[in-house]
Amino acid sequence: MASIWVDYLERNFLDNEFKELVNSGLINGITSNPAIFANAITKSDAYKEDIVKLKGKTPEKIYEELAVTDIQKACDVLEDKYKTKDDGFASIEVNPKLANDYRGTVDEALRLVDEIQRNNVMIKVPATKEGYKAMADLSKRGININATLVFSPNQAMKCAEALSNLPASADGVISVFVSRFDRALNDKLEKVNLSKDRVGFFNAIKIYNQINEKKLANVKTLFASTGVKQKYLKPDYYVTQLNLDNSVLTLPLDVIEFIKDKELSPAFEFQTKHIDAFFSFLTPANISMQQTYETLMNEGLKAFENSFKNMLNTLKV
Repeated sequence: MASIWVDYLERNFLDNEFKELVNSGLINGITSNPAIFANAITKSDAYKEDIVKLKGKTPEKIYEELAVTDIQKACDVLEDKYKTKDDGFASIEVNPKLANDYRGTVDEALRLVDEIQRNNVMIKVPATKEGYKAMADLSKRGININATLVFSPNQAMKCAEALSNLPASADGVISVFVSRFDRALNDKLEKVNLSKDRVGFFNAIKIYNQINEKKLANVKTLFASTGVKQKYLKPDYYVTQLNLDNSVLTLPLDVIEFIKDKELSPAFEFQTKHIDAFFSFLTPANISMQQTYETLMNEGLKAFENSFKNMLNTLKV
């Protein structure tokens, strides 16, 4: 069975419902990204007082102080989980503008770890060429790493290589994005009478199989982007397909609410050869997985950068 981490963060939530979900045993981790922080800081009243107090500082510094406080709160709630080796991690991402800056990523990651001062903080680094170098560097230093924005098997294998030097005292996850494939390809699939809403989880399971073959003791596959946009799908659609051993499911809050009183069943473990057989039908249908990987990666990087930039604009006080 997969671990469940909530893919949501907001200060009032951390002080209340988050504690209840952790204490109930349903979730044992939390993830954040620039878009999640942007949504929290710009829409929640919980930050207004601190923002006023920080007036005069740069938007980047205001954001960082707010984010560090939230991640410290989350780490403290999860500390008992971490101490008993039941995950217990809280993830924070480096500034999106550093996605192609190896040295800048390492420097920011080290600064965040130093400021947060919690052993169970996990630093998110995008799976780019410079990101792999940063992951490898940070891994050797014993920092918990969340390799994020992974779409392709090639990215995942480069992340696995970068995380292969993690000491026993540190952990890593490789975050494979899921639902964005289906939103991107469903219309094309429908036109050629191929099954919709399968590319996302098939691609994720293929990567999961490859990561498991590496037998990295302290690295798991994390299934990200698991919220559904298609109204005909149940909120837990991807949960039912990806509830696999030695993995993590990051779920939006609405999916957490949907499953919290349910008994979850293990997902079917597809073999890679069966997934490749399905994918073999995509090329004749003029669907290129390689092109899709590149498009989704570029869109993901751009979306996080835009969210971050827009949030900083609101913090110009």
